[in-house]
Amino acid sequence: MLSFLLQMETLVSALPYAEVTLSVLLIIGIVLQQRGATLGGAFGGDNFASTFYKRRGAEKFLFNATIVIAVLLVLAAIVNFLLVG
Repeated sequence: MLSFLLQMETLVSALPYAEVTLSVLLIIGIVLQQRGATLGGAFGGDNFASTFYKRRGAEKFLFNATIVIAVLLVLAAIVNFLLVG
């Protein structure tokens, strides 16, 4: 029982660091995807023809990695909320 409590205490103390790391990685992933985006495109004024295309190679990997990082960040926040209360 004592080892379980020690493991939970270690997890609770490590979760904020994991959340910060995941949030920085998420910011980096989002910023790297903003290639060629203009200010008008950020507010919906961009040409729609340039938004529909198939991602390939590194761009597809970056897109999928950003989604995985976002899901991990949400899960870490939920676990942290449930454990700390």
